[in-house]
Amino acid sequence: MAKELTSRSENYSQWYNELVVKADLAENSAVRGCMVIKPYGYSIWEKMQATLDKMFKETGHVNAYFPLFIPKSFFSKEASHVEGFAKECAVITHYRLKNNENGTGVVVDPEAKLEEELIIRPTSETIIWNTYRNWIQSYRDLPLLINQWANVVRWEMRTRLFLRTAEFLWQEGHTAHATKEEAIEETIKMINVYARFAEEYLGIPVIIGTKTESERFAGALDTYCIEALMQDGKALQSGTSHFLGQNFAKAFDVKFTNKEGKLDYVWATSWGVSTRLVGALIMAHSDDNGLVLPPRLAPIQVVIVPIYKNNEQLEKISEKALQIKKELEKIEITVKYDDRDTHKPGWKFAEYELKGVPVRIAIGPRDLENNSVEIARRDTLSKEIISSNNLGETIVKLLDDIQTNIYNKALIFRENNTFTVDTYDEFKEIINNKGGFVLAHWDGSAETELKIKEETKATIRCILLDGEKEEGTCIYSGKPSKQRVLFAKAY
Repeated sequence: MAKELTSRSENYSQWYNELVVKADLAENSAVRGCMVIKPYGYSIWEKMQATLDKMFKETGHVNAYFPLFIPKSFFSKEASHVEGFAKECAVITHYRLKNNENGTGVVVDPEAKLEEELIIRPTSETIIWNTYRNWIQSYRDLPLLINQWANVVRWEMRTRLFLRTAEFLWQEGHTAHATKEEAIEETIKMINVYARFAEEYLGIPVIIGTKTESERFAGALDTYCIEALMQDGKALQSGTSHFLGQNFAKAFDVKFTNKEGKLDYVWATSWGVSTRLVGALIMAHSDDNGLVLPPRLAPIQVVIVPIYKNNEQLEKISEKALQIKKELEKIEITVKYDDRDTHKPGWKFAEYELKGVPVRIAIGPRDLENNSVEIARRDTLSKEIISSNNLGETIVKLLDDIQTNIYNKALIFRENNTFTVDTYDEFKEIINNKGGFVLAHWDGSAETELKIKEETKATIRCILLDGEKEEGTCIYSGKPSKQRVLFAKAY
């Protein structure tokens, strides 16, 4: 099959783009900057969605849905919020088309101008907080713990499938609380939910921290994030959780009567992850042969391929294969039996390797005689012949081992590519030639942060949540620093 990929070492960016398309995950659409998520890619997102949705509900959250359109006036109510999103907003000005007078097509009807222009949501804080004003009157209405699964539009000029597109899918949690302490607790709780999901399901080790003031979400008092390291040495922000204080409550006049009978503004949070996580999954684990998917999120966990010369052999192998399929499905393992006669086994092996299916089982006539099967692991590309007896138990253990191995491999990579530096020369040497995470002292000023970014393209990914408070001097300015922060070039 002509599906060879550019190698990662040759051109990482091209390797990624080719893999997304050749593994049938997504493709560019007719709309510039937007993507079509194909069934195989969407099924990975569905698994992520189902897992996260369960985790959200376990922490007391419920789902709702809010409009795609936001009145433009809502954005002007929270100054830093509109400033943060103004350049990315898509604006609706009219609501009707009409036939062109010369009959060559359609034009916007100038008489169908909206009284107030509408923004296609880049995020939903404004429409949601305008709604919460009607839902919250008393402390008895709090906390309000709501999540929505939705699409958003941020008009991006430079796009890349899954990582940055003009329209993408995500979830956004929006919660309201009676006290500052409760809201901060919620913000931290949800970034930890994201970290657990990343490590236990995506198989990606992440660092939890807070953003600097210049990197915070527009309208937030604090932004917590999880940062992951990709195989090309760049960081990928993989989830954020924001403590919004009372900013949106004040902007939309959301007050409640507290237990003392006094009126007060509610405290807010918002948090989200998106289809960018599919990009993270690809870049953190995959190799020059194709995708490497963690079993817990793989659409197909096991594929069975028959090896035969004639229909009589196929019939006998199929009987065995379907028996194994049924046995594995009983213990909730997703299995595909590929008995297509249009492709040879070698072609199928390469196809499922490209698509990252964690375990491949091959069965031939000799295996039937010996009551055995050939098992191939996608993560190590190793193969072995094993007994068909207790195959379910064997596969469960194998899938767990693959999940653990994928995570450990990514963790070792991160550890080997995390550097501690004390001088700006060291910093530039690593950032420019090696990449990876760099721990360095920073004086806390936005001016120094900007200068480093302009000179090296590296940004402060986060101030580590569990970082040691270690006195030092800023690598750039030489001024005092209270702790090291995490720098990297990023997507």
